[in-house]
Amino acid sequence: MNMHQDSPKIHTFGALKAAGYTSKTIKDELRDNLILRMQAGDDVFPGVYGYEDTVIPDVERAILSRHNMILLGLRGQAKTRMARQMISLLDEWIPMVQGSELQDDPFAPISRGAVELLEEMGDATPISWLHRNERYAEKLATPDVSVADLIGDLDPIKAANLRLSYADEKVIHFGLIPRSNRSIFVINELPDLQARIQVALFNILQEGDVQIRGFKLRLPLDIQFVFTANPEDYTNRGSIVTPLKDRIESQILTHYPKSLEIGQKITKQEAHIAASAAERVAVHPILERLIEQIAIEARGSEFVDQKSGVSARLTISALENLVSAAERRSLRTHTTHTHVRVSDLWGVVPAITGKIELVYEGEQEGPAIVAQNLIGKAIRGQFVDYFPNPEELRKGSKKDNPYDVVIRWFGAGNKVDMLLDLGEADYASALGVVPGLEAVVTEFQPEAKGAERLLLMEFVLHGLAEFSLIGKSRLEKGVVFQDFMSGLLSGGFGKGGEDEDEDDF
Repeated sequence: MNMHQDSPKIHTFGALKAAGYTSKTIKDELRDNLILRMQAGDDVFPGVYGYEDTVIPDVERAILSRHNMILLGLRGQAKTRMARQMISLLDEWIPMVQGSELQDDPFAPISRGAVELLEEMGDATPISWLHRNERYAEKLATPDVSVADLIGDLDPIKAANLRLSYADEKVIHFGLIPRSNRSIFVINELPDLQARIQVALFNILQEGDVQIRGFKLRLPLDIQFVFTANPEDYTNRGSIVTPLKDRIESQILTHYPKSLEIGQKITKQEAHIAASAAERVAVHPILERLIEQIAIEARGSEFVDQKSGVSARLTISALENLVSAAERRSLRTHTTHTHVRVSDLWGVVPAITGKIELVYEGEQEGPAIVAQNLIGKAIRGQFVDYFPNPEELRKGSKKDNPYDVVIRWFGAGNKVDMLLDLGEADYASALGVVPGLEAVVTEFQPEAKGAERLLLMEFVLHGLAEFSLIGKSRLEKGVVFQDFMSGLLSGGFGKGGEDEDEDDF
């Protein structure tokens, strides 16, 4: 029976039975509602991108099989997000014995208090209703978590107040797991639980019951367990005990976005941009792609600890910082509207350094230098999607090189200061002074106009610097583009040419 409309109006056990309500286990509840959602063609995990053909089908199979599951993957792979979204597969309301400590099903009570109340009052037993949002519990596994926290223990204060013997099970104070009866219970970072605590979970997973301090009580708990773990913890630290792993029926591997476009979609969805900032600052898709490329470069960098992973939170924080860098400039220059520039990428360094773990060689270079070089490599990687590859042009004649006029101008000793706080007019003037620069954009990106054209002109300068055709040096307030040799002598950075990678990094 569908109790969606009427359930909150029923307040006694007798009325509940008369209405034809039938209880079910939480695993059956998840399974039945998943089937309905799939038959209706609904998106079961909205907002989770890139898992449509991998993780989501595995989770759906686990639910259909009524399995407890563990989501195994590096940080920032939406493991907890998916667990939380499983709430939507629960019935909106379920009945419980009013005031029961363990959210007892009136048709199958497990706590002593609920059993005694039903025996005493029968059909007059009061019923309350539990919303699905209240049927989710989450615990971060830390080394200090105890059996008492998760399972329960004797409560001497309760025993004293109620004047009960320690032989009376009413002195038990139940932990998080029993109190989450008929709910989804998530334990994040499972390997961080001490082995003896993991052992305490054996009976719950296998038989569905708990044992507390030698009491001869059986509590057949009705719980959907979802665990999460990092594979580095799982395999190297070896801190998931084998019998517990064996009792978790489905192990599901998560992963990072398999394409830049998927990553871009996730970042835009998750980034929190203030409404006033969104009105003031326009972000061109090329900058969004560059942000994602930074993460791609980090996930392949020999200076970043790949076992730790590079979270999606890097790109989310970086996009937020990128917009803020442009917003700050707009406020400083008293303009009401601006566009994000390529040079604003240097404002995302703090978002990168806090999201990557470095290996020894990376620590030697320093997190800021590694972050700057990741930005440079991202520019290099994206540049060839918009303009001819300078590496390939080097093999041809100079007459075929569209960058030749620009390169020769810098070779003659000219330079361009690209300060971070340049006003809109000064920004356009600084780019306009370079002969041949606009012609390159016009030839290869003819549809670009106005602010987009200026952005692409700046992109060409950064791209040529990353391919070591011109120099680029870091200033406190921005960057300066100049002749390549002058840039080397002045301590330039960000030159991503293949010959310079080892020395610069």
